[in-house]
Amino acid sequence: MNTTTQPLAGTFAADPIHSTFQFAIQHMGVSMFRATFDDVDARVVSDEHGVQLNGAIRAESISIKQPPEFRDHVLYGADFFDARNHPEITFRSVDVQLADDGTLAGQGELTIKGITKPVSATGTYQAPVEDPFGSQRAALEITAAVDRRDWAMDWQTPLPKGGDALGHEVELTVHLELVRED
Repeated sequence: MNTTTQPLAGTFAADPIHSTFQFAIQHMGVSMFRATFDDVDARVVSDEHGVQLNGAIRAESISIKQPPEFRDHVLYGADFFDARNHPEITFRSVDVQLADDGTLAGQGELTIKGITKPVSATGTYQAPVEDPFGSQRAALEITAAVDRRDWAMDWQTPLPKGGDALGHEVELTVHLELVRED
């Protein structure tokens, strides 16, 4: 860590109403398809040993609602999230560095469908401020890019004139608004 004073000292829990997890993926070679997960749970513990970030989302909270066949395939299909067998997607940090300029860099382990792979992420943080109710709030904005095939999410169909219907690289964007617990 590059700071002399820990900018996020203590234990913070994600405010689920003001936190989001979004993914985006190339669709049909013409646009980015975006979806979110509403059920986000995360905790940041920052002490003399460093910063630890752990989080989980419930796959069934995906924002895809219609058509039902599409939702069911993405949510429950073995070539996508397989949520009946793996209802949670989890992240556990290995290293989080907070710089004086408000940026962060992190390494961690992302588990999807029971498969755990390393992930590198970058972003920003907002040091705690007092809210109108006397609580301390902080925030993390984190982005990463992953290849969905690393988690056996390998559905694909070719386009008539070449190329694939669905990209392989997935952009992950996490916004955590955090409330100090201790």
